Amino acid sequence: MVMFDPPHPGEAIREFCIEPLGLTVTEAAKGLNVSRKTLSALLNGRFGISPEMAIRLSKAFGGSAESWLIQQAQYDLWQANHKGTEFKVKSFIPTSPEFSY
Repeated sequence: MVMFDPPHPGEAIREFCIEPLGLTVTEAAKGLNVSRKTLSALLNGRFGISPEMAIRLSKAFGGSAESWLIQQAQYDLWQANHKGTEFKVKSFIPTSPEFSY
């Protein structure tokens, strides 16, 4: 189930990981072995969590890499569904009862 208007995962990283530990962005970036610019872009919603970053976050702050990626996917899916774009797509779903998924 996708939550209603989920926050960008960067907000959660800042609020639940970096701030409670009293880390600066520079210290957290160094610990994650990424540039300060990269981490800042993630925290400010300009970058998403990549699989590589999910592994780094998992090792640094806990949780599984999968859980970090799920947060990103939920955010991305909500954004895609609510940006006002109408998707014009032909349905290939069979209507015959003998086909079921």
